[in-house]
Amino acid sequence: MRVSVIGGSTVTDERAADAEAVGRLLAERDHTVVCGGLGGVMEAACRGASEAGGRTVGILPGEDRGAANPHVDTAIATGLGHARNALVVMNGDAVVAVDGGVGTLSEVGFAGVYDRPIAGLDTHDAPGVEAVDSPRAAVEYVESAVE
Repeated sequence: MRVSVIGGSTVTDERAADAEAVGRLLAERDHTVVCGGLGGVMEAACRGASEAGGRTVGILPGEDRGAANPHVDTAIATGLGHARNALVVMNGDAVVAVDGGVGTLSEVGFAGVYDRPIAGLDTHDAPGVEAVDSPRAAVEYVESAVE
């Protein structure tokens, strides 16, 4: 399964640790991490997945694949700016949201449009978001929702 991990591009150490744990758990369960490819939650999730031997895909806002964080295996340049948020969500079977601002909120909205289950870890309280209290609960929720 592919899981889109979305969240803030700048986050606290605690939220980064949560995102890294999500990425690690996803990789350990043989899932691919899809994200926006840059920093913050995106980089932390990719780092966790990469260190656990998993696969990562970064769907970048700009035209330069080289702008991806160093833990992205497959970088996809779009040149779409924030409009790429739809592609981040569309290319996952489910979504885990960690923290985040209005960009993350737009991805949560797209997850609703594309009927993707969403686990939310300290993120927006929005329709369709299943609030969870740990990285493990987030991964378990998306796995059960997709089965």
